[in-house]
Formats: sequence, C-alpha cells, structure tokens
Amino acid sequence: MGHATHGPLLDALRGLRWTPRRAVGAAPPGTHRSRQKGTAGEFTEYRLYRQGDDPRALDWRLLARSDRAFVRLSDDRALLTTWLVVDGSASMAFPEGAGSKWQLAQSLAVGLAAVAHASSDPVGLLVVHGDGVTRVPPRTRRGTVQELARVLGALEPGGGAPVAPHLASLPTNARIVVITDCLGDLTDLQKVAGAHGAAGALVECVHVVAREELDPPEGTFLLRDPEQALASAASLSDLVLDARGRDGYRDRFAQFRRDTAQLWRSLGAGYTEVVTGGNAARGVRAVVLAGDAPIEGAR
Repeated sequence: MGHATHGPLLDALRGLRWTPRRAVGAAPPGTHRSRQKGTAGEFTEYRLYRQGDDPRALDWRLLARSDRAFVRLSDDRALLTTWLVVDGSASMAFPEGAGSKWQLAQSLAVGLAAVAHASSDPVGLLVVHGDGVTRVPPRTRRGTVQELARVLGALEPGGGAPVAPHLASLPTNARIVVITDCLGDLTDLQKVAGAHGAAGALVECVHVVAREELDPPEGTFLLRDPEQALASAASLSDLVLDARGRDGYRDRFAQFRRDTAQLWRSLGAGYTEVVTGGNAARGVRAVVLAGDAPIEGAR
C-alpha cells in the first residue's frame, strides 16, 4: 500500500485535528493543552504571587488597583508523541484477500498518523508480526506519513507473538493507539495499557472486527485458529460452525465485544470498534472524535 493507494483517505482527513481527551503532561512545546501551568500561552487564571515566581508574570495593573501581587497563569502548549501499535498476528489476515482486518488496520494507522502529523506531533510505529517486530521511532519530518505507509505495506501478518511486552517498552508521556482485533494476549495487553494510563499515557484501543465475524455466511464451516497453525493437529482449536451453531456464535461474539469495550473503558482508555468492508476515513474520524458508539468503517 503506497501513498497513491492512501491518497483518497488522506484527502478525506485533511483539516481534521486530534484533540487529546485530557490535558497533556510534561512535554516539549507544541499545539496541545498541557497540564503544566506556565506564564506564556493562553491566559487561564490569576494566582497570588509566591516567592520564587517570575516577576515578569506579575500583573502590575492589578497590583496597582488592589495592592496585592497576582501572577497571570496560562496553559502551556505541548507536543504529544503518538505511537501507533499495530497487531500483525495471523488472525488479522482474515478474511483472505482484499477487505481483511490487516488491510483495514494499515489504512487506520496511516490515517491516524496523518492526523497526528498535521498537528506537528511526532509519530512512531510499532508492529508485531510473523517475522518479528518492526519499530519506526517517532518523527515529525516531512514524508513521515508516507514512510509509515511504505513500512506497513511491506509487512505481512502472521504468527501469534504477544503485543503486551512491546507495548510495555513505550514511554508513558505519549498517546498510544493500539490497533488490534483483540484476539491475542488481550488480558496482558490491557494490564500494560492500564499501567501506562495510570502513569499519564493517553491510551486508545481501535478494535478491528471483520464483517464476516459479526455475521458468518450460511453454510457449514471448519473454523481454525490461525495463530496456532504451527501446532500439532490434535491441539488446533477447530470448531464446526453450522446453522445450529451460528446463533450461539453470534451471541458469544457480541458478548465478547461488549466485555472488551467495557474493560478498555474501565482502564480510562478510549475505545472504538471499526468494521471491515469500506471507507476507513469514518473509522479514523471515530477514533479522533472519540465517538462512543461502534462505527462501521465499511460504509
């Protein structure tokens, strides 16, 4: 997937800005509201002068009127490094060919990178896939989005390596977006994400779901866990799905999605479900605008 392939997506996202769900912690100067109170930027409030304050922050006119010394406070602006953590396990290759979860994940990652980069924020990439781990450090330079698109386009999903240990290596003064189908090491992943969130990171889960997982086609199918493809035949998680089992499957999968959403949100993380099948720009907008309702990036 090159830049030309993503051209319509990037055009559809032009002008979109990604406002953090809460103020950013200590970080280099940038465009987002910071938790650090300063004396430059947007004025927010006055505070009585304390020993050690910068005299240049004194409001001399207020001092003359009230005979009391006040300091003008403001919200500093900060850069927000954005890490895109993409699950490249074998289950992301479903369904085979065009329209897979992996294809949607690539488009979502490129779109989110473009929106973050438009705010001059550093954007980095971490992909866990069958051949190992691919990591691109955060960058703000021109061409960053195109570079990330090229990296993603050169990778193929495979294997079942856990994502959580690599998520744990990321800094906490950042926005961390996990793009995954939540079918791997979900418990460990949420545990690490919760710890990062408690330490100040802004964590987002983008749950990629295949339309075929929501509503399996009619017929009788042998379901197999692709992430155990190298195991012995006796240990494979095989299941025959026929007409009688379809309703039960739908109920269980719906409950899984509800539980997954509730767990991410209980950690203070953002959560967005995106379904395969069409326009990824809607999915990107749902993440950026922090919509709570599941959205089909497929229409």
